[in-house]
Amino acid sequence: MGTDFKMSTRSAVERYSTALVDLSHSIHAEPEQAFAEHRSAAKVADLLAAEGFEVERGVAGLETAFTASFGSGELVLGLCAEYDALPEVGHACGHNVIAAASTGAALALRDLADRLGLTIRVIGTPAEEVGGGKVLMLERGVFDDVSFSMMVHPAPYEAVAARSLAITDVEVHYTGKASHAAAAPHLGVNAADAITVAQVAIGLARQHLEPGQMVSGIVTRGGTVPNVVPAHTSAMFDLRADDLDSLRRLEERINRCFEAGAVATGCTHEVVKVSPVYAELTPDPWLADAYRRAAVELGRNPMSPEQELKEKIGSTDMGNITRALPAIHPTIAIDCGDAVNHQIEFATACASASADRAVLDGALALAWTTISAATDGAQRSRLLVGAA
Repeated sequence: MGTDFKMSTRSAVERYSTALVDLSHSIHAEPEQAFAEHRSAAKVADLLAAEGFEVERGVAGLETAFTASFGSGELVLGLCAEYDALPEVGHACGHNVIAAASTGAALALRDLADRLGLTIRVIGTPAEEVGGGKVLMLERGVFDDVSFSMMVHPAPYEAVAARSLAITDVEVHYTGKASHAAAAPHLGVNAADAITVAQVAIGLARQHLEPGQMVSGIVTRGGTVPNVVPAHTSAMFDLRADDLDSLRRLEERINRCFEAGAVATGCTHEVVKVSPVYAELTPDPWLADAYRRAAVELGRNPMSPEQELKEKIGSTDMGNITRALPAIHPTIAIDCGDAVNHQIEFATACASASADRAVLDGALALAWTTISAATDGAQRSRLLVGAA
């Protein structure tokens, strides 16, 4: 990899460091949830537009999705920027860091686009936590001409090619019949009991789940007042598994548990998918190795490939992207004490000096990985063939 290319990107990241950290902190300070990230998407898109990128907003029929492109090279880099937050705990998964790091990588590479034969494209992808923004954008053609795609995600540990779990989010709705809970309970059909039966069935089923399968859930509607037999109740569940095949088998088992609640109580029920199915991550080996070299050169300490095989990083719609084109989703460590993603303490850490450093190191590692791919003849040809 040319030393001048590396020096150029390092200088650019340093030059934009204040703007990138400010972007991360600004998104962090105004958390917005799935498909409602209007301010956050605008902050990223506006910065890139001011720096000469051609911005298209509202792509794929999604108000808070965008693309920001620079250059006309045949090798198209897709840098994914996430910016949605979680209810109550805000940016407890560090999507503010993700958005700023992808923006930083794009700005670092901008002045090299012609020399590297690149089109640099930041893809603003809403609704990762729930809603599957990337899945929708993939299905609607946003990634059709992208040669390879990358992003970097903050975590308590540094991993380059850790695997994620496939996931489907489902909501079950039970309908019974209301009645006075004391004067005429025998005339009621209790929809809350249906949820209880389903939860008990799921709890008993856990002993027999396949390795890697997981179920977690909450009651989203349990009734109104205790003296009325609940006629309408709902619960939401995340079903996860090592891969899509295992996930399909898990879904069949859990659907039978939902049916048990309806049969036992006499309720009717409906199961609704809340989000598109997220596939497991299948990171591109060559891009992962190139990123690993970049991270080590920057003084980071990613876990070994052997350790990575033992780690699971939850679930992400980036898994669907890795199955469609060469892509990686490394994690970058921040100082967060004993906290983990989706905890309020992790949200606090995502606006710390350590997270600011992750923004800048992540941007540079993504840029250096891109330079490695663009200047390696064999890999460039491979990536171009895949995008053709």
